[in-house]
Amino acid sequence: MYTIKDLYDLDHTIAADYLAGFTYPWEALKGIKELILTLGPQLGEDYEEVSEHVWVHKTAKVFPSAYLGAPCIIGPETEVRHCAFIRSAALVGANCVVGNSCELKNVILFDHVQTPHYNYVGDSILGYYSHMGAGSITSNVKSDKQLVVVHNGGEDIPTGMKKFGAMLGDYVEVGCNSVLNPGTVIGRHCNVYPTSCVRGVIPENSIHKNNGEIVRKK
Repeated sequence: MYTIKDLYDLDHTIAADYLAGFTYPWEALKGIKELILTLGPQLGEDYEEVSEHVWVHKTAKVFPSAYLGAPCIIGPETEVRHCAFIRSAALVGANCVVGNSCELKNVILFDHVQTPHYNYVGDSILGYYSHMGAGSITSNVKSDKQLVVVHNGGEDIPTGMKKFGAMLGDYVEVGCNSVLNPGTVIGRHCNVYPTSCVRGVIPENSIHKNNGEIVRKK
């Protein structure tokens, strides 16, 4: 329930070939920067390199106060709104929204992803049509600075990584002001209640309530 095949339809990202080379999505985090630097020069005339190693599709809308740090790719019809901070290593797909005062760092956003208001997304992969409510964030470093472990019931999966935020499957809805703790993996078609504190693996087609209870959708 936490492999790339379980979580993502790879038809909805230009990172498909890259991701297909891994079993678990967090394995792909370390190479996102290099992936963007490889893909950028191959994107063709529909993209413009607006500054060194920053490629923006000609149909994308980037507001004047947004910051695009290298390397990054901004896909077709995507909006990067006022005061968005794309720090570095962000591959943003088609028809996405990166909203006001949002920060992205070392991420892949599939097509139609929305991070529209006051979100921090770091060291994470967000699947097709996933959405983060206002103020929801991925926490990507443990408070004790130890390596991140993915918890799946009684199973602990070492990742060997110090920085690992969250993996959101396709069509995940995260409620406002929720915190996704390091190593969170949320299956396809899940809903997270507002103000939730989420950790571990959430099975697909589930609802995570803000008291930590997880129930299957009917």
